[in-house]
Amino acid sequence: MTADSSSERAEAIRDRYRQVFATVPQGIEARLAVAEATGRLGAVETIEQLRRVLLTDNPLDARTQQLVHFAQLVALGRDEPARLHARGALRAGATPADLVGVAETSLVTSGMPAYALAIDIVAELLGTPVASKMGAEPRGVGAGTAPGDGEQQ
Repeated sequence: MTADSSSERAEAIRDRYRQVFATVPQGIEARLAVAEATGRLGAVETIEQLRRVLLTDNPLDARTQQLVHFAQLVALGRDEPARLHARGALRAGATPADLVGVAETSLVTSGMPAYALAIDIVAELLGTPVASKMGAEPRGVGAGTAPGDGEQQ
């Protein structure tokens, strides 16, 4: 495989993430860099193929998929990936009220820390004054304890 071929294949993967999130998550960039450096881009392409079958070809529409991802990541306390999927949900047609619905459901299923994390994320997305006073470190389950690799798209 030539370097050009490898870089074009990696760029095709990046483009798919840009379509959903308008950006390439850090974790995906790291995955691609390691794969290219070690000659394992085929493995990443296989993972992406599985993701396409399970997510893109799924009966759930993109909006619902992103809301489900947001909910699951909030429940796990994965703040950065949850933020990514909250933005992805909005890009896919969800409303801030939909995100609040996820937050409220998370209170029942995952407790107050998950609810607080989800509300913090919604507040940030809405640009509320409360969000700007909270600083960079969010409240919530696992805040600051697990790096947000953004790979749960």
